[in-house]
Order: sequence, then C-alpha cells, then structure tokens
Amino acid sequence: MTTTLPERASRPYDGADLSSNAFWAATAEERERTFAVLRRERPVSWHRPVENGLFEDPNDQGFWAVVTHRHLVEVTKRHDDFLSGEGIVFESMPQELLDAAQGFIAMDPPRHTKVRRLLSSAFTPKQMARTDDRIRANAKRIVDDLAQLSGEVDFVEHVSALVPMHNICDMVGIPEQYRRTIAHEVQFAGGWRDPELMQGADPMTRLFETTMTLAGIAGELITARRAEPQDDLLTALVQAEVDGERLTDEEIVSFFGLLMVAGNDTTRQSTSHAMLALTQFPDQRAWLVEDLDARMTTAVEEMVRWATPIMTFRRTAARDCELDGQRITAGDKVVLFYSSANRDETVFDAPERFDLSRDPNPHVGFGGGGIHHCLGNQLARRQLAAVWRELLTRLPDLRVTGEPVYGSGNFFATVQKLPVTFSDGKA
Repeated sequence: MTTTLPERASRPYDGADLSSNAFWAATAEERERTFAVLRRERPVSWHRPVENGLFEDPNDQGFWAVVTHRHLVEVTKRHDDFLSGEGIVFESMPQELLDAAQGFIAMDPPRHTKVRRLLSSAFTPKQMARTDDRIRANAKRIVDDLAQLSGEVDFVEHVSALVPMHNICDMVGIPEQYRRTIAHEVQFAGGWRDPELMQGADPMTRLFETTMTLAGIAGELITARRAEPQDDLLTALVQAEVDGERLTDEEIVSFFGLLMVAGNDTTRQSTSHAMLALTQFPDQRAWLVEDLDARMTTAVEEMVRWATPIMTFRRTAARDCELDGQRITAGDKVVLFYSSANRDETVFDAPERFDLSRDPNPHVGFGGGGIHHCLGNQLARRQLAAVWRELLTRLPDLRVTGEPVYGSGNFFATVQKLPVTFSDGKA
C-alpha cells in the first residue's frame, strides 16, 4: 500500500538535528558527534524536512537518514527499491531542472543502463591513461605558478580550484575562451546556500542560469565536434556507439554539465582537505614523502575518505519496503550520509585518524558500489596523485598557516579559502 500524506506526517521525527542550517554550518567534528550517536543507536531514522529548501513541495514531510556504512551500501545496491530519478539532493526540484542539472546520475534503469553503457565506452581506463601526460603537465604548471608567489596565499584559488579545471577542460576539449565562464558558473551548482557567493540572487533562478549557460556551451561544442572530430572526450562521446545506439545531444549536454560541476568540485575539495590533513598530521606527511611512488596509491584513497567531498546523496523509495526493520513507504526520501559512513567505527579502525597507510580502505567517497558508482573515479585518483607528487617534491615545507573558510551546504564538503605559506619553490 502506498503511503498517504497524513500517514507520513504522523511519524515522530528523530531528536537529532540533521535538517537545520545551523547543523550544516557547524564543523565536521561537531556534525560527527551527532552521526556517531545515530550510527550506534538509530542507524535509520526519520527527520523533518531540510530547512530553506529550494522549491516549496507540500508533499515533503521529511526524510530517512542512513548513516552507517553497511546500510548505505545496501541502499545503493537496492536500486529497484531506492530510485535516483526523483532527484539526488535533499531539496525537491522541478522536473525540468532535474533533467537539465543532474543528468544521468538522476536516472534509473532502463534509461540509466543505456546512457551509462554508452558513456562508459568513451570513459574507459585506456582513455584515462591517455590523459596521464596532460595531468602531470597541468600539475607541474600549477606548482610552477604557485612557486613564483610569496607570503601567505590562498591554496584553493591557486591550487585546488585549478587542478580539476585544467584537467577536465583539457580532457573534454574545451577551448580557452569558455573556461573562465565555466569556472564561474559551476560555483553556483553546489554553492546556492552561500550568501557571499549568491549576493542576494534567487537560488532557483541562478541554478537555471548556470544550467542554461553550461548547456549552451556544450551545444556549441557538440556541433563543432560532429563537423570536425578532435582527439578528446567530447568527440568520443559524440561518436560513442554500442549495439547501434548512440547518445543523443541532450544526453551529452546533461553529462557535460555533470562532469563540469561534480568533476570540478569533488577533486577540488579532496585536494583542499588533504592539504589541511597533511598539516595537521605531519607524521603522515613524512611517511608519504619517504616513498612517494610506492605509497601514493593508498595515500590517495585515504585523502578521499578523509575529505568525503560529496557528503550526501538522496534516493526515493519506489515501493513500500524495509530497511533495518524500519518501514519505508513509497515516495519517502532516503538520504545517504557519506560523511558519516566514512567515519563508521565498525568498518574503519580509528576513523578519526588520517592514516595514509590505511589498507584495506573500503571508503564510499566514490559511492557505495552498484549502478551509480562514480564513473570518473580513476580520473580523480590520477589528478590527486599528480598534484601531490609535485607539491610534496617541490614545496617541502608547504603548510596551512591560517584558518580555513568552510562552506555551509549539505552536499559538497566545501573549503572556500585556505591560507598557506612555503619558503622556496625551487627545490
């Protein structure tokens, strides 16, 4: 039986606060104290709707919070019970914004199966390996420019933001004249709750503007690649074919937007949080520097676990079902808390410690497996390894020297500013 609105509204809300702006403006350590109690006592719990949602939805009565590693992986793999097509963020959104802004990540089978299969045919390990030289060159270029500066500089502006921007734009094949516009626009996709960034703009209007701007650029580039193919990912997507099927222009545009937003922000935040951790845990930095080549692979996994750049993803119950004994009813929002799952003490020994030698490290920084596992995970790993190899080799005393400025959203774990210093970039 499908739940009715009165039935859902009659459920008692959990006493823990996961919905307010104040909760998400708190530090990660403060939020973790709440998550730890929920993991231990109430791993699947019902909460009031998130505060200040984007879109007024009278049917939004709240959400189920899934905070343990085990249950998050279970929900991720039960894609028939827990759908992505209704949206992947807390907030309800109009369908046209869902289709344009969230792309195939907010699709369900059979459409998701077709689109992912075609995307995967262009996004192969071989294709990723071809980008290695470019990734290393971009890492060198970033550190070259950083080394010319002096005094206290913003690590986010001069390193973290540039790593994915250069690499993704190069890989996709985006000309220079579009890059500054794209870098500006992608901020709003995850930062619409940031008053300094928004400057009084209406969040829904601004998100539509970002979506339309990215779609316009993508459309121009798709037309150009059909007329004149290049050696880049966009050409590979235009030409991708499996069993006689090809991606439509709308599907390529949608993936382009996802890659620009999620691909930029995830690596950006992982790089920033790693910089903080390497300053806070100098023993781990020293251990890594002793043998960069042998230790970088495990180190990158811990950087991603520690950062957990995407903190939450939402699913929607397709039917009445159960999860950990709780009766989930059709239409319920189910929110997966990756930042909590990656601190689950039943899975990770001393999860509060930044341990670059952690092995095994079954983090969910790229998802919990299943059909929605991050398609760009190898690209992210390659970028992190390249930039940290350059930074640790050439700027051996690079360190955080001021207070970081964090964002307050509930999707990306955002570091907005991060003051650092170093003494000599010529080493």
